[in-house]
Amino acid sequence: MLEIIGLAITGASTAAGFYQARAFVRRKLRFVDAVQGAGAPVLAGAAAAAVAVPVVALLPLIGAGTAVLFGVGVGAGVAAGARHIRQGRLPSG
Repeated sequence: MLEIIGLAITGASTAAGFYQARAFVRRKLRFVDAVQGAGAPVLAGAAAAAVAVPVVALLPLIGAGTAVLFGVGVGAGVAAGARHIRQGRLPSG
């Protein structure tokens, strides 16, 4: 049962990282040229994983894989947000 809870927490944190990063890039970073570079998603994902590692170390149900997947989700969200900017698919608000 605890494994399923840990898996649910991992999936939720990965999805939340993706959607929050994508929304942030689309709303706040649409005029920043650096976000369009190839290194931006890698840098954002690595930074997110580095910040998540100490938090994950304190929690008993999840492990280091959760921090890594959170970083992957953030990196993918940054890449998706930058792609939406290039394609002109911006939020209407």
